[in-house]
Amino acid sequence: MENTLAPAPKARISVPVIALALYAVASGYLMSLIPLMLPHYGLESSLASWLASAFYAGLLVGAVAIEPMVTKVGHRNAFVICLATFITTIAVLPAFNNAPVWLAARFVAGIAVAGVFVIVESWLLHGDESQRGKRLGLYMGSLYGGTSLGQLGIGVIGVTGGVPFIVIFTMLLIAIVVLLFGETDQPESEHSTPLSLKQIAKLNHAAIIGCIVSGLTLGAIYGLMPVELSQRGISTSDLGSLMALVILGGMAVQPIVPWMSKYFGRTFLMAIFCLMGVAAITITTTISGIHALGVGLFLLGMATFALYPVAINLGCDKLDANYIVSATQVMLFSYSLGSVAGPVLADWFMTGAQGLMGYLFATLLATCIYMLIASIKTKRQAVAGE
Repeated sequence: MENTLAPAPKARISVPVIALALYAVASGYLMSLIPLMLPHYGLESSLASWLASAFYAGLLVGAVAIEPMVTKVGHRNAFVICLATFITTIAVLPAFNNAPVWLAARFVAGIAVAGVFVIVESWLLHGDESQRGKRLGLYMGSLYGGTSLGQLGIGVIGVTGGVPFIVIFTMLLIAIVVLLFGETDQPESEHSTPLSLKQIAKLNHAAIIGCIVSGLTLGAIYGLMPVELSQRGISTSDLGSLMALVILGGMAVQPIVPWMSKYFGRTFLMAIFCLMGVAAITITTTISGIHALGVGLFLLGMATFALYPVAINLGCDKLDANYIVSATQVMLFSYSLGSVAGPVLADWFMTGAQGLMGYLFATLLATCIYMLIASIKTKRQAVAGE
């Protein structure tokens, strides 16, 4: 009798990836839709920044509160519950022309979306450790690609009437159907071990700062960039395309990040991307024309969307596999802190001459300086330890 060992089957992860991509298309459209449809519902445009902050406040709460539900009902069911909750929060918006109701709905939506992120990240990180980088790239690509495609809905579908909501509901319902009936493998709950407060305090500080700054910049871009472009006189059809360029830049940089990590330390790499963001903003403010604006926004997307995956890799570097999901939650929590503050801080710049771009320039330049100093300090410590 032959004693042969069959190779371990590859984990089936297409179901969460497809569901995430469908969610990303719907969410990307909704993110740009909300600031632009406020006047159509008799609400002040200034509410846009507060709605973004309410959403990210929910993201902040969800980042620390969602794990018990995942452990209890499993990844698939938890994903379905989060999507169903998200759909409910969207249905509330056209039904009530009331600012407090919209703020509450976006807060609950943030909790649901935090659940989506934690569930999918932990789902894709289980299994073969050598495949984690590939799966993280798949996660980022699906998220950013879907979000970018969703931005195009602004020009194709529009921002008024009930059709935008019908399209968003349809995408999310299809995602739920995929989760309910698709064949997939789920991680076991015992694979995740929570980090203690002492262990959290020992995580790389530059990684945590990188996640916070990612939130500060992306929260403001998602919440206020449509308003910024509209104030610049950009038409609705071009606005959706320009927002898509930001997300496409973020998608394009994902395969570049692992390659650059082979040659540069991750802290220095974050400094490079912050400097790229500063250069991108300089292009948008010094060169006139929609083409220069498009190039600048594409590069800005590359810079800002690169920070989070680089920071996560830095934070999880040399960390035991059992702690990775918990560390990812800490990083998402840090990102959420920045995302809550970002739109409100950026709103103070909106009345100035440079508007949102001035805020992003100051934030990225300060972070670039910090990361350069931290990189030099890390290098010196490494040399001293030899």
